[in-house]
Amino acid sequence: MRIVLIRHGETEWNRIRRFQGRSDIPLNERGKEQVRALAEVLKNEHVAALYTSPLTRAVETALIIGTYHPAAPLLLEEGFVEMDLGEFDGMDAAHWAEHHAEFMKQWIKSPGVLQMPGGESLAQVQARAVASLKRIIQAHGAGESLLVCSHNFVILTLLCHAFHRPLDEFRTLKQDTAAFSTLTVSADGTLAVETLNERSHLRA
Repeated sequence: MRIVLIRHGETEWNRIRRFQGRSDIPLNERGKEQVRALAEVLKNEHVAALYTSPLTRAVETALIIGTYHPAAPLLLEEGFVEMDLGEFDGMDAAHWAEHHAEFMKQWIKSPGVLQMPGGESLAQVQARAVASLKRIIQAHGAGESLLVCSHNFVILTLLCHAFHRPLDEFRTLKQDTAAFSTLTVSADGTLAVETLNERSHLRA
């Protein structure tokens, strides 16, 4: 089985460096262009199903890619929704760094278990994302390919899981907007990372 982890295309909040979290922000025009380029790359993939976070930017990404895979169902999966940033949702990155310097120091030092005020920790995100990943793997046959349209923190925690890396090392990994990483699933359920942050279809 192959699982293609896709980060949604660019939004206006990505462009201006504003934390999105659970805010339901759509793709901007550049984001749609990015996803159309991605869809071309994935058009020959034999897709059994497309799973997506329920947030608009992920659903729009899945719908564009899905035009090449009309027989594959598009299914919402709550476990792939972006990290709940709590009080920091919608905050400008520069403002956060200036006004929450002490929290930022903790986030840099020990991000794995640090909980966002009123939101989630990376550990909580990983727990629900891995549970959803296992659920969709069990729902499909060994030779199938599944596409998962999700978000930065969700994908990075899944990659940490696949690489057996602690969450405190999540910054050693990267997933750009409209890029994809590919996992293979062996017969015993073991995950292996086949491609990481593939973005050759995107403009610099």
